[in-house]
Amino acid sequence: MLDAIQSPEGRISEKAVKVWRLANLITETIILLVIAALLAAGTFYDWWHWLVVTFWVIGGISVASAVYSILIEPALKQRYWRYGADEEFVKLRSGIWEVSEQTIPMTKVQVVNLKQGPLLRRYGLYSLEIETMGSSHSIPALPEDEARELRNRIAHLAKIREEED
Repeated sequence: MLDAIQSPEGRISEKAVKVWRLANLITETIILLVIAALLAAGTFYDWWHWLVVTFWVIGGISVASAVYSILIEPALKQRYWRYGADEEFVKLRSGIWEVSEQTIPMTKVQVVNLKQGPLLRRYGLYSLEIETMGSSHSIPALPEDEARELRNRIAHLAKIREEED
C-alpha cells in the first residue's frame, strides 16, 4: 500500500508581501503612465473619439487592477504559499484561485540555486530554484538562513555536491 504524501507545511516570509507590493507598484505605475501618455496624445492630436474613450476605459480597468495587485494579491499569495522537503520529495503548494500542488521526487533534482534580485536583497530574502531534467520550480521570498539551510538539505538529500566557486 502506498503511503500518503503529506501536504507542505513551510511558509514563505511575511516580508514577501512588501516585496511583491513594491514590485507590483512599479509595474502598475509604468502601465498607468503609458495609458496617461496615450490619453494626453489622443486629446492633444485630436485622435478619433472612440479611441480616446477606449483609453479611458482601459485606464479605469487598470486602476482597479492596480488596487487588487498592490493591496490584495500579495497578502493572499503569501498566505496560501506552502513548501516542504522530506527524504523523498520536495512539495510545493501555491495559488489563490487555482491551487497548484507539485511533488518533485528527490531523485529527479539536478540543481538547487539561490537567487536574489534588488528588491529581495533590500529585505534580506532569497528565492530558491529547484531544477529537474525537464522543469524548474521556485520557492519565493525565504529568509537567508532558511533559504541556505533548505538548499543544503535538498542538495544533500538529492546527493548534489556544491562546487566551490
